[in-house]
Amino acid sequence: MAQNKPTEGKGRGRPRAYDPQTALQQALGVFWNTGYSGASLDSIASAAGMNRPSLYAAFGDKHALYIKALDQYWATAHTAMQAALNDNSLTLEQALTGFYEGQLAIYFSGDGQPRGCFAIGTATTEAVEDPEIRNVLSQRLSQLDADLEARLQRAIESGELNGDVDAAARAMLASSLLHSISIRARAGKSREELAGQARDAVKVICG
Repeated sequence: MAQNKPTEGKGRGRPRAYDPQTALQQALGVFWNTGYSGASLDSIASAAGMNRPSLYAAFGDKHALYIKALDQYWATAHTAMQAALNDNSLTLEQALTGFYEGQLAIYFSGDGQPRGCFAIGTATTEAVEDPEIRNVLSQRLSQLDADLEARLQRAIESGELNGDVDAAARAMLASSLLHSISIRARAGKSREELAGQARDAVKVICG
């Protein structure tokens, strides 16, 4: 008796489609919670809803995926920074206050404990031994300093700050405050407490 031939491709169905941005965001979350060394490709693939071959095909190895996650985080953080610093309707004090509040919103965006800044919490550890991560981190921090210095310089030119103020030195102070807030958020300080500390420090920076 003749048997029916199996239909080609039967039961396989169509390959599952993945949204790269969503998958990258999920991977970023794993790195953020566990650090680079603590994250495994299996845990990242599970969070992203992908298998390891698909993850590798989409993003490369773990190191390449981390760099992409770091860039993704910076894009989000930088957009929030620019929204506050480049709003010409705001005074310097208002702009800096909005700048810190925008970053705090990101630091406290996790479902569990506050995670602080992704770059400060994860890249600083790896930068000691990894030249590429160190270079990316250095570039991002330099951009942060430059953005703050540009805003402070505009305040000097408009008369909000005295002409003898060192914009570069004040920018370094402002960026250092941000890093301190990030660490303190990760250490368990409340968002309300950190926002209050930022407002007090802004008055000093604008003084």
